[in-house]
Amino acid sequence: MDRLQRIYKLHQILIARRRPVSRQVLEEQLECSHATVKRIIDELRLYFNAPLKYDRERNGYFYETREGEVFELPGLWFNADELYALLTVQQLLEQTQPGLLDDRLKPIKARLEKILATIQSNKDEIARRIRILQMTARKPATEHFQSVTSALLQRKRLHIHYHSRSNDQTTQRQISPQRLTHYRDNWYLDAYCHKREALRSFAVDRISASRSLDQVALEFSDAELDVHFASSYGIFAGKPKKTAVLLFSPERARWVADEQWHPQQQGTLLSDGSYELHISYADSKELVMDILKHGAEVEVLGPDELRQEVIKQLRAAIKKYG
Repeated sequence: MDRLQRIYKLHQILIARRRPVSRQVLEEQLECSHATVKRIIDELRLYFNAPLKYDRERNGYFYETREGEVFELPGLWFNADELYALLTVQQLLEQTQPGLLDDRLKPIKARLEKILATIQSNKDEIARRIRILQMTARKPATEHFQSVTSALLQRKRLHIHYHSRSNDQTTQRQISPQRLTHYRDNWYLDAYCHKREALRSFAVDRISASRSLDQVALEFSDAELDVHFASSYGIFAGKPKKTAVLLFSPERARWVADEQWHPQQQGTLLSDGSYELHISYADSKELVMDILKHGAEVEVLGPDELRQEVIKQLRAAIKKYG
């Protein structure tokens, strides 16, 4: 029986008894020594904030809870999704710059580290053995990230200087922040742009100046935001205008058929082993980039406008190589 099993079994023993349980009984049921029982008790208190008390008069251990409350352990075993979520949150918290949210994040980080510590024998082992790679992360300026977050949570408008990569120009905008989104290892601010009179996504790392205004931000419902920012493929959002039909080769289908490109996608595995993917989009920029990375293993069946755009990019790439 390893330490996690003993922690879990100790918990089961305590919640099954109505009276305090002596250390001798714990040693017998956990099949371990006096020192091991003491260590398990300490770990249960330390890692899980268990309200575990010792009653001297009745010579036993018990959970001290309020009437009607029951202390429960969080899951000790993690599946792939749970482990990924925990590690991602941990890395996001580690990478958050000191400042606006630092005091509020410290208790969360401490609690998360305690939970993660229960699935490793060495404090630093999980960082050595499990990696989440961030390949294209861009680091936003600390002061602008803090300004954006503050205005977002306080529901204030922002005045920003924004440099657009697409046209290499800097413009001044007044915006009403709606959501902060972490997408493909980078931060984006979903907001209503008063200059364009429309919802837009702004890369936080491209904000070169920011100032919170006294005016209250315009408010949009979650449903409205989801329709605009979550109904189409990629970060270049908007209401879907077209549906891309992509045909992947049998070889590439073995990977793509298990991938989720978008929550509303429709995919069909064909009799010859190829895979046909239907996906709605409003702006083709990001979709074209993702199609091109599959090279000759994918063909755009429609719409023709998207097919011609991919052909144009492929011809331009060939021209580069002479």
